[in-house]
Order: sequence, then structure tokens, then C-alpha cells
Amino acid sequence: MPSALLSTFPPALESYVGEEGLSLLQVLVFRVREEPLNLVATVIFALAIVHTFLAPRIHRLAHDLKSRDTEHSFKAEAAYFFGEVEAVFGIWVVPLLAILTLARGWQVAESFIEHVNFTEPAFVVVIMAIASTRPVMDFAERVMGSVAGVFGGTPFAWWISILTLGPLLGSFITEPAAMTICALLLGRRIYALGASPTLAYGTLGLLFVDVSVGGLMTHFAAPPVLMVAEKFGWGTAYMLTHFGWKAVLGILLSNALYAILFRPELRRLKELAGAPVGSDGGPSIPVPVTFVHLGLLGWTVLTAHTPVLFIGGLLILIAFMHATAPYQNELRLGPPVLVGFFLGGLVIHGAGQSWWIAPVLGRLTAVPLFAGAMALTAFNDNAAITYLASLVPGLTEELKYAVVSGAMVAGGLTVIANAPNPAGQALLARFFPTGVSPVRLALGAAAPTLILAALFLFLP
Repeated sequence: MPSALLSTFPPALESYVGEEGLSLLQVLVFRVREEPLNLVATVIFALAIVHTFLAPRIHRLAHDLKSRDTEHSFKAEAAYFFGEVEAVFGIWVVPLLAILTLARGWQVAESFIEHVNFTEPAFVVVIMAIASTRPVMDFAERVMGSVAGVFGGTPFAWWISILTLGPLLGSFITEPAAMTICALLLGRRIYALGASPTLAYGTLGLLFVDVSVGGLMTHFAAPPVLMVAEKFGWGTAYMLTHFGWKAVLGILLSNALYAILFRPELRRLKELAGAPVGSDGGPSIPVPVTFVHLGLLGWTVLTAHTPVLFIGGLLILIAFMHATAPYQNELRLGPPVLVGFFLGGLVIHGAGQSWWIAPVLGRLTAVPLFAGAMALTAFNDNAAITYLASLVPGLTEELKYAVVSGAMVAGGLTVIANAPNPAGQALLARFFPTGVSPVRLALGAAAPTLILAALFLFLP
């Protein structure tokens, strides 16, 4: 084995030489022989994915254990921890680092972590924290409420307003911020009224799909686009003409379909609706306070690539919130940090998958590449898929479009498919007492995913 492969993990893609003329299977076998830890990292990642599917069952087991024991139960609390989807990938980082350390030493394991880019998880933590503050939520609720009010202010009107305006807002304030706002408002205006499991999963799946494509009108708001925009030479004008209008059409069609399906239940919720659900009854927020919060939200978007700047903005926000306490709610960092932990674990595991994803993407033509990007996105962060595709030499414009659009339209199928999804699940988790079922989530997202896939495949 070349000494270069012993000193670092994972090996750089260009370090694999002598693959000319090999089939895809032969390439993968060759890379495992060159670096056996490639296969180990992928097996651990696969086990982590299986764990995410088992998480609801583990959560139910924890509930049963707790109900049997009137005193504090270590077993129950441990089961709750292992049943938290947001903790899964972080949990499986432990055996990954242990094996790397045993096989190559701590220096290699430490270097592996050091070279993983944690900017996106840190950004999501900060943007979630700011977007969930009372002034930002009050402003967003007023904007969407003005639209809902035109149609009577019913739960049905709120449902349409949130799921249409919210995801499209993601093109300007980024998708994680849009997901946070939409999830919180849906929790107040729909879920808290007693939505059935069918409506709950259908709405969650639709939300994930809409937010995944809602950031396609600009080149900086969706993480999968942000990963490749500079290298591909894509600006906002390009995104609007090639992606944005199709995304808007897909959101409108998907929302219309689900509105027809769920209208009877949404009308029933109208009978249960009284005073605005989730209204905090606090004092009216002065315009300057709202302006500062929105300004810091914009600062975070502007400095999304520079953690020291957007984290500095969060510290300023904390100080400002303390100074304007009567107009603030408690800054709850727990859910954002948990989501950041989820994404941090995901990018660590994703860093060890390039050995097989890159050659798979590099050998597909346009339509198979579109389908392949969709399939891979269901079990990987879609930003990782587009980034790895950007490393493949010689991609034509057709292939670039195929891989990005395929990754985007499948971003709602699982909680790990798109970076903002864990935020939405964490904020709405209390409405799913036994945990979010991955199968029911995928079913809820299936129809809008197929609608968007058809639009991106067949429209010019």
C-alpha cells in the first residue's frame, strides 16, 4: 500500500492511479484494496442510516421502559438518547474514530476531523437561533398572516400561506432560516390544533420538499447550490432561468394537490381554532428592535462562509436581547445545537464516502445521473452529492443541471437528505409522540417529489 495512503484518511481522489480502463465495480474494488478503511467508513455510515430508520422503535422502547419504572431509569434515558434521530450520526462517529485510531493512530484520526468543514452545521445553528427569536417570528407571522387574512385567516389559509411563502422566502434568507420559520408557524397554526397523523406526515413531507427547492431562485440560499455555484459559474440570473421558475411551479402544483387532499381535515380544524395558537401575549415589539433582528439575520446570510463573523453576530444578538428583554422570548439554543450535532456527524461520515460516490456520478449520462443523484440524496446530504459531482472532471452543462436538480428534488424524502430537514423535524417533534417514522415521511414527500422530478426532467 502506498505510504501516502497510510498517513491520511480519506485519500485524495487524485491519489488513486492506474484505474484507466476499469469498470465501475473494478474501480471500487481497487480503491478498497488501496485503502481498506474506505469500506469500513462506508459500512459504519450504512449502519448509522439503518439506525435512523430504527430510531422511532427505540424511542417507543424508551417510553415503555419509563412507564414500567416509577423512579429514574438509566435504561430508559439511554434508550431515549439512542432513539433521538439528531444524535444518531454523532453516536456513530465514536466507532469510526476508534477504528481510525486503532488502525492508523490518533494523529490520522485527529487530522481527519480537522479537515472536515463544519461551517454549514455552525451556520445552521446560528441561523436557526436568530430565525426563532420573537421579533423575527412576529414579523414573519404578520407577513404570512396578511396573506392568510385575505382568505379568511382559517387554518386552511394559514397552511397555504406558510407552505407557499415560507419556502420561497428561503431563496433570500437561506433554506435553514425558512425551515425554522415555517416549522414554528405550522406548529402554532396547524399541528397544535390536533392534526391527524395523515395530515401531520403529509404536511411534513410537503414542507421538506418545498423548502428543498424553495432556495433555487438565487445562487446562495440552498447549500447544494452554494457548493457548486462559483465553480460552475452560476449566478442568480442563471438560477432563475434554469431552476427557479420550475421550483415555483412545482411548489404551487404540489401545494394545490395536497390542499385538495387535506381540505376536509383543514376545514375541520377551523372548528377547533379559537384564539391564535402560540400567541405569547407580550408587549408590542418596537420597529427598531425588529429591524436589528432582521439586520443580524441578513448579516448571518451575508457572512455564511465565515464562522467567526456570523458567530460574532450571534453574540451581539444575545447582548441585544438582554438589553431589550421585555420584547424577547427566551433564546432556546437546545434545538439548534442538537441539529448542529446531527449535521456535524453527517458531514464527518460524508467525508469518508467520496471514494465511491465520485466514480458512480462520473460514469452516468444525464437521465441516469438525475435518477442517481435522487437516489443518493435520500441517504446523504444533497450538498455532499453536488459537491462530489463538482470534483468530476469534464461535466457538461447538461450533466451539471442533472446532478443539481436531481439532488434538490429528492431533498424531502428523508431527514438526512437536506441540511434544513433536521431543524424542521426537531421543531415539530413534539407533535409526533412516538418519533417521526422514516417510511411515513418518505410517503408524505413522494407525490411532490415526483411532481418536481417531472418538471425538472421534461420542461426546457
